[in-house]
Amino acid sequence: MSSILTISTVGIVGAGTMGNGIAQTCAAAGLQVVMVDISEEAVAKGLATIAGSLDRLIKKDKLTPDDKAAILARIQGSTQYSDFSAAQLVIEAATENYALKVKIVQQLDALLAPEVLIASNTSSISITKLAAVTKRPDRCIGMHFFNPVPLMALVEIIRGLQTSDATVEAVHAMSAVLGKTPITVKNGPGFVVNRILMPMVNEALFVLAEGVATAEDIDAGMKLGCNQPIGPLALADMIGLDVCLAVMEVFLNEFGDSKYRPCPLLKELVAAGRLGRKTGQGIYNY
Repeated sequence: MSSILTISTVGIVGAGTMGNGIAQTCAAAGLQVVMVDISEEAVAKGLATIAGSLDRLIKKDKLTPDDKAAILARIQGSTQYSDFSAAQLVIEAATENYALKVKIVQQLDALLAPEVLIASNTSSISITKLAAVTKRPDRCIGMHFFNPVPLMALVEIIRGLQTSDATVEAVHAMSAVLGKTPITVKNGPGFVVNRILMPMVNEALFVLAEGVATAEDIDAGMKLGCNQPIGPLALADMIGLDVCLAVMEVFLNEFGDSKYRPCPLLKELVAAGRLGRKTGQGIYNY
């Protein structure tokens, strides 16, 4: 690989919230995109979400109808990994499940040309472990985008133990093309943002469970006292309480430190199926 590989075509595995957000962002930056999911329905839903997102930008005068048409023309929907043949980088954006991500990465590794980079959009899974199941560990990297991808400026670039300098440079350069601000992070549970954020969310739940203050007052305190745009409990509902619990359990397991034990109230809410906005009820009702 040359010192900086130029990435002009990006493959994306997954047409869900993160996958279609990454696809839109790449296509808006002028890159060719191939977005693959397991069914035609999932692909169509992802493309429809992108079209709706672009329509909202047109209404805000941030985009013209011609821009929308050009962006959509750069996105190919597919159900076949073989359509990744022109890609220099394939980003895996499937559900946050280790076994599933390993399966996808191994399938990509077997199919893609040896020089193609493989990135995982993960918020907590070890890039070192994912890279180790491939024949190209030096070309494996983490790209943790934040939701909603088109609006959030940050991408965490996670370096596995095996990731080469050239791979990091190529992904850094591509992140700049996307208009994102990359931060480089060593592999470790939760990387930077979630390592700091999730224990704060968990602590807010302990404060709520102990009756120190109401949910509304806890959130108001953090918004007005710490200048956060959204309180930690409202944010937990937005992320999904099941996701918050899963991340805290990864931390507890990986670090073996009791400071990461999930709040019992968090476990209760998840057990009751109150997962936040997506179920209409979590810490708050929607």
